[in-house]
Amino acid sequence: MSQGKIIGVISLKGGVGKTTTVANLGSILAAEFNKKVLVVDANFSAPNLGLHLGLVEPKITIHDVLLNRANVTEAIHQHESGFHLIAGAYISRKINPRRLKQKISYLKDYYDVILIDSSPNLNEEMLATMMASDELLVVTSLDYPTLSTTLRAIRLAKQKRTPITGLIVNRARNKKFELSIKDIEEAAQVPVLSVLPEDIKILESIYHTTPVSLYKPRSTSSIEFRKLAAHLIGEKYEEPGVCDKLKALFIR
Repeated sequence: MSQGKIIGVISLKGGVGKTTTVANLGSILAAEFNKKVLVVDANFSAPNLGLHLGLVEPKITIHDVLLNRANVTEAIHQHESGFHLIAGAYISRKINPRRLKQKISYLKDYYDVILIDSSPNLNEEMLATMMASDELLVVTSLDYPTLSTTLRAIRLAKQKRTPITGLIVNRARNKKFELSIKDIEEAAQVPVLSVLPEDIKILESIYHTTPVSLYKPRSTSSIEFRKLAAHLIGEKYEEPGVCDKLKALFIR
């Protein structure tokens, strides 16, 4: 088995869709592409990846691992769709985020893909994700405030020399007041890999603690997540028409 890779999913603004992206990519890569996948909640101050996936009271968490209370393998939980999860503790003592790389890097020998859900704050927690990752995905949206924070995250990643694979544009509405994909790519000098539409089904899926790719697998957002997952592992996902038409609407 060849060594896997660690992909950090970052943004410098809360509520943009990082955790939803990690949950859905993890589910799709495991259930539909037969990959060994681990997702890790590295939003140490405000973890909620476990809540998105129905793991409300994890017995052993990433906090226990970073505090040397438990081995990292003891913190791994299995999700019903086939991927593994390391959740965070909702209440914990202060930890050293920079231990993250040391604790999880060797797991690349056992997983094809490890996805890290980072903190949305420009602090040691985000730096820990950047240092632990082989590559990064940056989640953004088509407005100036989010673009501004996205550019800051990209500059920081470049300073840390962690490659950025691309941008994920979330909650696109196809409105004239939104920035275009071309605007985003020119400002960031990073390609847009995926355009996810505003989709009420995602909010419903979060309520049901189930990734939208499982909750509503034929929804437009689920199809776009599949295309993104395929791209990350160098495979091609063919879906007739729907998403390509959607993306074309935003390339003005």
